[in-house]
Amino acid sequence: MSFNHRNLSKNMYPSSFWGAKWKEAIPVGNGVVGASVYGGVYKETVLLNHADLWTQGITAELPDVSDKLRSTRELLAQGKAEVADHVIAQSLKDAGYNAEHALPLPLGDLHIIMDQSKGFEDYSRTLDMETGEVSVSWLEGRIRYERVLFVSRSDDVIIYELSCSEPDHISCILKFDVHGNGEPEQFKTALERSLSESKQSYGEDNYLYYAVKNDNGMDFGAVARVELDGGSITNKNGSLQIQEANRVLIYIRLFVNGARQECWQELKSGLNSMTSDYFTLLERHASEHSRLFHAMKFNLHAPDRDRYNEEYLMDAYKGKQSLALMEKMWSFGRHLLISSTREGGQPCHLYGLWCGEYNALWAFHMVNLNLQMIYWQALSGNMPELLLPVFDYMEDKLEDFRTNAKRLFGCRGIFVPAPTTPESGLLKITYPHIIHWISGAGWIAQFYVKYYQYTLDEDFLRQRTLPFLYETALFYEDYFTIGEDGFIVISPSISPENTPSNYVKQSNLDGYESGGVMETTMNATMDYAVAKEVWTSLVNLAPIAGMYGDEVAKWNEMLARIPAYQTNEDGAIREWMHPGFDDNDQHRHLAHIYPLFPGSEIDMDSPPGQYNPFVKAVDNRANDRTLREQCAWSFMYIANAYARMGKGEEVIKSFEKLSKANLLSNLFTLCNDWRDMGLTFEMPAAPFQIDANMGWCAVVQEMLVLSSPGKIRVLHALPQSWSQGKAGPMLAHGSIEVTLEWDLSNKEAQVELCATKIDQTIELIVGDQRTKIELKAQIPSVFKYEL
Repeated sequence: MSFNHRNLSKNMYPSSFWGAKWKEAIPVGNGVVGASVYGGVYKETVLLNHADLWTQGITAELPDVSDKLRSTRELLAQGKAEVADHVIAQSLKDAGYNAEHALPLPLGDLHIIMDQSKGFEDYSRTLDMETGEVSVSWLEGRIRYERVLFVSRSDDVIIYELSCSEPDHISCILKFDVHGNGEPEQFKTALERSLSESKQSYGEDNYLYYAVKNDNGMDFGAVARVELDGGSITNKNGSLQIQEANRVLIYIRLFVNGARQECWQELKSGLNSMTSDYFTLLERHASEHSRLFHAMKFNLHAPDRDRYNEEYLMDAYKGKQSLALMEKMWSFGRHLLISSTREGGQPCHLYGLWCGEYNALWAFHMVNLNLQMIYWQALSGNMPELLLPVFDYMEDKLEDFRTNAKRLFGCRGIFVPAPTTPESGLLKITYPHIIHWISGAGWIAQFYVKYYQYTLDEDFLRQRTLPFLYETALFYEDYFTIGEDGFIVISPSISPENTPSNYVKQSNLDGYESGGVMETTMNATMDYAVAKEVWTSLVNLAPIAGMYGDEVAKWNEMLARIPAYQTNEDGAIREWMHPGFDDNDQHRHLAHIYPLFPGSEIDMDSPPGQYNPFVKAVDNRANDRTLREQCAWSFMYIANAYARMGKGEEVIKSFEKLSKANLLSNLFTLCNDWRDMGLTFEMPAAPFQIDANMGWCAVVQEMLVLSSPGKIRVLHALPQSWSQGKAGPMLAHGSIEVTLEWDLSNKEAQVELCATKIDQTIELIVGDQRTKIELKAQIPSVFKYEL
């Protein structure tokens, strides 16, 4: 069976989400610039975004309220959690602290308005996920029209070509405008109106210029160069009008945070020097995009790959989970990560490079789950370089993180707030559940550790992994206290976004968003698990680098002071290791299973008494009674946990729920089901979030390969529907590439391992079969197993 098949996503109709067509547009990007193609025949719109374009952020000096930590702890110890909940938050308010996270700002729309259509047939919108190219095509009578677009990773330019099957038949208007969806004036935001007032757009010869002023006084905009095969071009009313061309080729570059006249001239000069044709530029771009996309492949031998997305979604609605949809969702999530981030750029946030809103909800880097889910696929998916922007982002904000630790709690080290945006790492959202969640740095540190373990980059270990771990551990050393029993007490402590059941007054999302739900507790299981992981990593890795030798004994002592995890009467792991806070399974987060997933402290080889409580905790959150508390990313969190436990059939159930509840026709995921079908929590809106898209990829990879230092387990969560398949090369701990092929009907599997850097010994686990294997660097080894 071959790996090779076309990774296409096809739509039978254009974007049609009224008032927000960008949500159903086809997304492409080069890691910095994003483009969203709506697919209209008569009037086409392409939304343009830039990773560095943000607006409306307010950064103020963070007041020192660290003296309030003691009273907060005293109130918690007295059982007055509801009073303790607001102490620090109120102190920040009393000090006049006023800060706001910036919002991603749509750069603008490119419109292509054709001559009046005579009616169309045979319409399609297609995304080639292997190359990052969008195609929109249709017939008018006997004439075939096609528009193709990609955002070049190699030349940093948007390339757009219009063609038709008959000469002299392309007549259209090209223009830039402030992003919108044609809303009446009364529905436009104040920001949108102010941007429109500063807009300047005009055509000159074969160039089209566009600029708008941001709230920081700097301009952003674009320049387009238009080349024709035949026909004519004129300038009129700020646009370019094209008549009777055979073919139209458009080169577009964007700018942010500059002065329009200077940027226009600079971009024009660069565009003027471009001489390559569409296919040459596409080939150069595709070599980079495809290198990443094909660093791993996934093939279920699906029989129905050529259908439209709308057909797959209808099948899902009828209870049929297509193998082709599973393949396409994996491919699409991979395409999104490649397209939305790159080395030297910004990390991918919840809107990627495709934000079409002026007040985008949750459009930040959220590290209490969402950013992690976005990047879970990168290492096992053999794209470790895509994690580098996360590390750059965190290290750029270390001084802000130190300020947070000092002024909020009087601690050394770093405090990473759950949400941040590029302009600042300071705490800005002053809800108690944000202030009191202290595991952000520790959870991010897991990526630092795994990046080293997967790549064996010892320079990275010395220069980046260990210093970040050390800063995180310093905070824990100062923040944690020791109880009378000699064990660590964590107060205040948060299990992300959840309220203990004995404190629940309102559980709806509105209450959470307003900060009205009480989440401040003591001794959240997640906080212990993350701290344990950080100290264990330091103890294990510092000697390799010859660093922090005089600190290891202290870290071992702190590890000994972490209490054992506790269980409830039903046998599930407790979410809070304090008798004053009762578990609440009516919730979307599964923070308390951290030792099982995404951590690796507990796994299938652990003693049943340690392992089974985590299994029970997942089951408690995944049953039908909790369905109305779930959302897109929680379906994928549950699926990842079941994959980690080898329960492939349960994973498929999560895929089915997501496919019914949260997928748009372009395969984007929304947070919740907006159609009142009872599959997720209710909310007045359905926020755009692509974390579940990325989470799907991580699930697939988690079903196929689990690795830890010295141990690789494969094909442990295959569902019966995956009767045949091939996947790889996946990356495992030790910089080992793993390629798999299986056939359940013949009960056979083939495993190929290649240690890319060093000789090493590993244990390979396939079902109940365990084999010690000596791997020689750069020499593939192939093993056959009976399933």
